[in-house]
Amino acid sequence: MGKVVTLEKAIDLANEIKQTGRTIVLAGGCFDILHIGHIKFLEKAKKQGDFLFILLENDDSVKKLKGENRPINSQSDRAQILSALQSVNFVVLLNKMESDSQYDDLIQKLKPDIIAVTQNDSQEVHAKRQAKNINAKVVKVTDKIEDQSTTRLAKLISENF
Repeated sequence: MGKVVTLEKAIDLANEIKQTGRTIVLAGGCFDILHIGHIKFLEKAKKQGDFLFILLENDDSVKKLKGENRPINSQSDRAQILSALQSVNFVVLLNKMESDSQYDDLIQKLKPDIIAVTQNDSQEVHAKRQAKNINAKVVKVTDKIEDQSTTRLAKLISENF
């Protein structure tokens, strides 16, 4: 079995892992152009537990969050890139999520022990709500690296090439 899984398969895997007493760390995002900030975040997130699951936003959601010219890489390509990382155990392909309650339902089904976030993450309020609902912890694993972002890299590339 590969590391890139559907939501349904991720739920099955999470249930199996929980039955063995091992811990699940959950992180999510776009991960459009992988950069050092992503790598540091994922490595530190993995150190928080036994298995690291990444919820990977679909292309429509990335476009809505980041703008008309995004994503640069398709969800399939982003998933393949993330799955090549040693720190990542599973990449969960998200379908289009229309509301916070859909994310909440998903977290309820996966039941991670830890939700990993960066310091000053704009989505932290959601992570805290979700963690409270399932008795999990929110762990700030890294500071946000201000000069490292896919948006900055895309702008730099478009301006110089």
